[in-house]
Amino acid sequence: MDIDYLKRIVEGALLAAGQPLSLNQLNSLFPEGEQPGHGPLREALAALDAELEDRAVELRQVGSGYRIQIRTDLMPFISQLWVEKPPRYSRALLETLAIIAYRQPITRGEIEQIRGVSVSSNILRTLQERDWIRVVGHRDVPGRPELIGTTKAFLDYFNLKSLDELPTLAEIKDIDNLEPELELQSPESDPDSSNAQKDAHEQVDEKEDNQPQFDDEEEREAEYPSQSNGRDDEAETSVEEDDEPATQSEEGPGGEAEGERRKTD
Repeated sequence: MDIDYLKRIVEGALLAAGQPLSLNQLNSLFPEGEQPGHGPLREALAALDAELEDRAVELRQVGSGYRIQIRTDLMPFISQLWVEKPPRYSRALLETLAIIAYRQPITRGEIEQIRGVSVSSNILRTLQERDWIRVVGHRDVPGRPELIGTTKAFLDYFNLKSLDELPTLAEIKDIDNLEPELELQSPESDPDSSNAQKDAHEQVDEKEDNQPQFDDEEEREAEYPSQSNGRDDEAETSVEEDDEPATQSEEGPGGEAEGERRKTD
């Protein structure tokens, strides 16, 4: 079969399909006895890839097969056509997905051990509804916990042909890079907060500078006798007030005078 003619059929099929097509699916488009086979299909796909090199679309091989898609560098502009924004995923969900992708097959208990917290059932349910994870078996231990792994839909969504194309752990410095979230400003980075703290420190320093300096406690007592006595009295008074309710409860509202009057009667 002519490669140019085969290339046109393959291009039309990929444009019409709403999902990636494998070589077997492309081969099944032709009647029996006229199927080109995987070799000619690969040649047609290579010719199509070269033809689309300077176009807005590209031929991409992902986990489920081949598809024609908008080039990645154009997506910031093309995405403005859709009013609905893509869903935002929490950090916990992305961490769970990353652990499954890099450590699969893995059990739920092992995920919790790595993260240090329990895994919400809503997170696993969301990942299963997105068809990003699935149960691939059971661990041969008491209880036979489920083993979880990723799917081809996971590879398709992240534009990967296989798990070997995942970035290394050394390249992933921050899980937030996978799904940007709002950055909460810390007090150290808040200019208003830092200025307020600075003003407070300056006021304290200024107050301390204005205080007279004494060589010892005797000079301080001689200069400000009322201040020291007042502080001591206040401290003693506060201690006595803490014990006062118990004394009143024993002697009654009248205090000691009432108690003495009862004894005299």
